Amino acid sequence: MTPLRSSIAIALFLTANLICQSQTAQVGDPATLIKEKLGSEIKLTKITAAHDDIVTAGDVILLHKDGMMMCSSDSAYAYSNSYQNGVLGGNLSNRSKDSATNYLKGKLFGNGGSLKDAATGGGCSSRKFVSGEKFWITDIEIAKDNSGIIVSTFSDEYNKVRYYGVIKFPFPAKNNVPPVDTEVKTVEEVLTVVPADDAKKDKGDGATAQGQTDQAGKAPAPAADPAPAPAPTPMAAIAPPPPAADAPPPTIAVGQTRDQVVAGFGQPTRKAQLSSTKEIYFYKDMKVTFVSGKVSNIE
Repeated sequence: MTPLRSSIAIALFLTANLICQSQTAQVGDPATLIKEKLGSEIKLTKITAAHDDIVTAGDVILLHKDGMMMCSSDSAYAYSNSYQNGVLGGNLSNRSKDSATNYLKGKLFGNGGSLKDAATGGGCSSRKFVSGEKFWITDIEIAKDNSGIIVSTFSDEYNKVRYYGVIKFPFPAKNNVPPVDTEVKTVEEVLTVVPADDAKKDKGDGATAQGQTDQAGKAPAPAADPAPAPAPTPMAAIAPPPPAADAPPPTIAVGQTRDQVVAGFGQPTRKAQLSSTKEIYFYKDMKVTFVSGKVSNIE
């Protein structure tokens, strides 16, 4: 192979390698993609470090399978469950751990029980959940050995006790991760998010997953009806204007001007001009003679 062809082959190999690395980076780890897909569909609930109360409520979750086990919140370990071949059931591993922990703390077998007895004892105070019950999800993780997805659950109060557990959804084989949609459908065979409207009906808009009142106390009392607006004050009747005072009858006297006479008696019914300086105004029952514009005679 010539140096030129060798250089071209090396360049093509490096380019193909970079493309493969880029595609791998874009695709991502299959288990991580499943976790991210579930996390995008389920709003997680935040609980206290002592796993005995809720800090921030997330989505309400509906259980579709019988047999889900949870330990009381005062136990050291959550109850471990697994879902395989359509069957949901609890595992005994964490019950034994709880028993051993309680033995060492002197809670269960303080009067003579052996460590062996504790390891095979009843473990935590537990409760079985059945299809149709509701709770929350607090975490979604990949198993440390990459053998499945683990979902952490947290319950409402039952007789003042909360319960918590985990459900493992194992992959078909270790490091043999199924497609994202396939694994999500498997999880949805067991758990689904309650629609927001239905959750509000169940919770009373702020209460717990089973429809009880929230931790702050009773549901707020309905607001009192607003006080009716006061009736408008009726307007005082407006008094009619006082009758006009009787005007004195008009008077006429010698020496008044034509304008004064007209102002008092109005225009005459007839006028007679006798000379350049003399004229007569005729009224209904009166005759007024003017000389040089002033009354000189009244008849």
